[in-house]
Amino acid sequence: MNNHYNIYICGVGGQGIIKTSVIIGEAAMNQGLNVVMSEIHGMSQRGGSVSTELKIGDYNSSIIPEHGADMLLSFEPIETVRGLDKVNNDTKIVFNTHPIVPASSDKPYPGVGNITDVLKENFKHVLPIGGTKLAMDAGNVLALNMVLLGAVTADDKFPLSKESVIAAMKNNLKPKFHELNLKAIESGYNWIKG
Repeated sequence: MNNHYNIYICGVGGQGIIKTSVIIGEAAMNQGLNVVMSEIHGMSQRGGSVSTELKIGDYNSSIIPEHGADMLLSFEPIETVRGLDKVNNDTKIVFNTHPIVPASSDKPYPGVGNITDVLKENFKHVLPIGGTKLAMDAGNVLALNMVLLGAVTADDKFPLSKESVIAAMKNNLKPKFHELNLKAIESGYNWIKG
């Protein structure tokens, strides 16, 4: 790890972004690493933008500077585009390819294939994942955040072990959901590992 690792997480309200951040933060602390986090809830109750910033290592501020993220973890394609000011050419961009089209918008939603193509043309490490389908296959669409959490643990440079992430998940979620969430984590992990 180079003693520092910055993760920008974004999506829309109701996707489990905050819980994902809490689990990552707890996993980092369980591994003896310092972590600071900030949350921007936005319109979280209405499906609006939600983002969190986590900095693992010895930091005084939780805000990731422009182009300072080691990883962008996005739960929704347009939110991926909104978060691009945090990335640089070495940033890993992991994003769910399932769009959430705002009911209040009169503008057409851009094609996800076009978004993916533009990202791949401009950044070296773009990892699209069919997270929503994998969550449904695991047993519940609400397990999307665990699918994406599994996906990031598959990255060789991610500073946390899958085991510590699973332990933090179990500590933060009800036991009756552990089996579902374990399945979701494994499916995201295996998607990235191929």
